[in-house]
Amino acid sequence: MQNNEHSRSGLGLLSYIWNEWISTFVVLILLLLTLIIGTGEMIHGQLLRTGERLYGNEAIGMQYSFLRAEPVKPDCDRHPNVDALVQAQMKQNANDEFADIFGTASAADVRASVQAGVQQCEEKYQFYDKAEKYLDDHPSIRTYRAIETTFFGIFKFGSENRVLILLLMVLVSAITASVKFHHIGLRAPTTKLDYRVYALFMAIGNGLLTFSVYSQFNSVLNSGVKSTGETLAIYWLWLALFGIVMLISIFQFFKTPAVKEPGPGNIGFALLSVPLYAYMAIITGVAFTFFMDYPMGQGIYLGQLVEFSGIFLNLALFIWAGMLLTQTRIMDLFLGVLRPWNLAPETLTWLILIAAAIPTAYTGASGIFVVAAGAIIYKEVWNSGSRRQFALAVSAMSGSLGVVIRPCLLIILISMLDSRHVTSDELFDHGIYVFWLTAFIFLGISLFLAETRFRVNSPKVAVPGMLKAFIPVIPYIVLTFIVIAFYKYGLDTQMDEFTAPVVLPILLIAYIMFDRWFADRFIKEPIDKHAAITLQHEQSSEFMREHGGHGANRRSFSNSIWFASSETVGHIGALIILMALSASVGGLIERTEIVELLPTHLGNIYISLAFIALLLAIVGMTTDPFGAVILVAATIAPVAYENGIHPIHFWMIVLVAFELGYVSPPVALNHLLTRLSVGDEEVRAADAEAKAMYTNFYYRYERWILPIMVLFPSLLVVTYAPYIFKLFGWYH
Repeated sequence: MQNNEHSRSGLGLLSYIWNEWISTFVVLILLLLTLIIGTGEMIHGQLLRTGERLYGNEAIGMQYSFLRAEPVKPDCDRHPNVDALVQAQMKQNANDEFADIFGTASAADVRASVQAGVQQCEEKYQFYDKAEKYLDDHPSIRTYRAIETTFFGIFKFGSENRVLILLLMVLVSAITASVKFHHIGLRAPTTKLDYRVYALFMAIGNGLLTFSVYSQFNSVLNSGVKSTGETLAIYWLWLALFGIVMLISIFQFFKTPAVKEPGPGNIGFALLSVPLYAYMAIITGVAFTFFMDYPMGQGIYLGQLVEFSGIFLNLALFIWAGMLLTQTRIMDLFLGVLRPWNLAPETLTWLILIAAAIPTAYTGASGIFVVAAGAIIYKEVWNSGSRRQFALAVSAMSGSLGVVIRPCLLIILISMLDSRHVTSDELFDHGIYVFWLTAFIFLGISLFLAETRFRVNSPKVAVPGMLKAFIPVIPYIVLTFIVIAFYKYGLDTQMDEFTAPVVLPILLIAYIMFDRWFADRFIKEPIDKHAAITLQHEQSSEFMREHGGHGANRRSFSNSIWFASSETVGHIGALIILMALSASVGGLIERTEIVELLPTHLGNIYISLAFIALLLAIVGMTTDPFGAVILVAATIAPVAYENGIHPIHFWMIVLVAFELGYVSPPVALNHLLTRLSVGDEEVRAADAEAKAMYTNFYYRYERWILPIMVLFPSLLVVTYAPYIFKLFGWYH
């Protein structure tokens, strides 16, 4: 108790208030504002149509649009002296210096003009009187108008300030991730040396970023071109972000947190603890500043985050949706439909991966889904009787299959970057074949290496249990239809790749609301054998209580939303800042013109395909998907097209090669995100279990080997199958 009180005093209390309250509140408000931006146009259109239906009156020519602002009394004279006005106008015309050339208007013409003006003035007064009377007769108009115009003001403000909203969100989230040591590295820091090396590299990296943005800022100020307020605010936010994180890192270097492992530590392990984004910042900063004399380089390439602000705001919504998913029992209930069959882990896993492809596609990229659902999938696969190493491998792959199917945000970005050659519809139409190819390769390999090849209950036993387990799922299916129908019929909006980032958080909030307020009437959870095993695992591992376990479902509705938003903060800070620095790495590669050294014609299409697939896999090993796509579209895609590779075929190779890269050392981003989701404790326990139980090399390192064994042959087939089929005349 004393230790806890000590941690909540002084700087510990300040850190707690920032991490648990201020940052969560700010990011939650920004996420809600982003939702308003996303739905604003459709909601506002409906508000205008509703206002017209409620308050429009065709009989007297009154429309709601006329009443959106308080009528202004005309300033013209309603009852003027027409003769005096005609005389004054005639006198003015006579004194005109061009009167001798063009002549003057007759008195009749002047009188007609004056009378027309009087008529217009009268019409203005008549409309003003009619509008005032109409408003007095319908006092609710002013209330409705206040609601509609207030919403429009918020929506308009958000739409005009998307970039600032994104940067403010990244600022708060990245600071929180830095305070909590939440940035993505090859391993988590555990010793005092780990924390100090971590902090040192973070301080250097963020110092270089601060200097780069400051250099760019000075360049803009000295260019003589007047900068807008938004442009200046963007630079100040970047400077605040990197400057504050640099100061935090300097402080953390001298005051390390409580260590998880005693002892002096190892410098090799300490270097592995450094966040990937710090390495990227140091490499690009040193290269741009000291070797290229281009200190503003990092700042310029960070501008891609600004350029694609809509995409990254959608990513933030997807991350939030993923964290909201962990607060529902929906995945556990859907998986409960499969449990009565008592399937072997490999068969169950195959079905889980196929089902996981849909939320993966809707969450935009594999990494986001791994963070959101990796722990839930790990728990389910482990509970089915599988090896922990196998469960970790599946968790890392859980986001791989869905990146090629509709409505994946990554493909939307590709179609934006390479709109001259491909469309999103073409990529989605071909991606479904890649999806099933990878799925069946996984099934074949996992069954071949399984310890239990086949296991299934009799349909007489399984079907009644499955039907019983399906009953609690029905309310969620109904909720899904209600939300989608609301958008389709209420807001005239389809659920697709463009609206998914907005619809999904609303849908998941509805799930949580049902879970907390109504589910007990529909869902009974008997403590059966499976539940007992699950509870035992939850009690033995902290992550189970936070990711889909019983503890998550005991939270109230408001606490669930708050907890999900709090988790979202750290993940936004870790993922989006990594993506921003990946764009900087891509810019460095582009500026060094290394790609220009690639031969535009390799002479043989099969050599070209092998070379490009290998290069793409290497890119995937070292950068995140969104930064990698931006780099590939600008550098490698033109080389592929010059060598005769069809654009759609090329981008299918890109997506599979990237997924192979994300599960392959030295970085293996999806494995890092799995560790972030599952927890270091579980990963260490899985490694210890494998070393204690198995001498076979494959089973000891299964979590690394299995994803590569699936995705490498998938890449070979996707790369060469069209040309082999064409060679035998099977494909045209």
